[in-house]
Amino acid sequence: MVQRSVFALSCALLLGSCSQSPKTLPGFDAAAWRRDLRGCSGARQAQLPALDQHREELYSARVDVVTDLLGRPDEEELQEQSQRVYYYYVTPGPQCSGGRPDAATRRLSVRFGSLGTVTEVLYAAPIGAQ
Repeated sequence: MVQRSVFALSCALLLGSCSQSPKTLPGFDAAAWRRDLRGCSGARQAQLPALDQHREELYSARVDVVTDLLGRPDEEELQEQSQRVYYYYVTPGPQCSGGRPDAATRRLSVRFGSLGTVTEVLYAAPIGAQ
């Protein structure tokens, strides 16, 4: 009986620690960000000040929390040792007119370490972008 109780408690603690509620950031309209696919309508660009002001809160967040907040990435890059980078376009560009999805335009990059948590949040233009 004691073993069953310990097992049940262990399972509850494990499941509770894995299921984080989606983060909300003050002044950031996550729904508007998610609706602006590939940054083509300009809604993401309008959300950048609020996101930038609170981006430190994203550090150590898990993949599912970031996906709940920002939606599926426009691009994803898998790297060595289970690391990955999510890219979100933030300004209209060639990706909006049927161009290649990896268009050279401004984007937000969210890097996840091998433990599946955010290790870096950057806003930059790829090499060759205007």
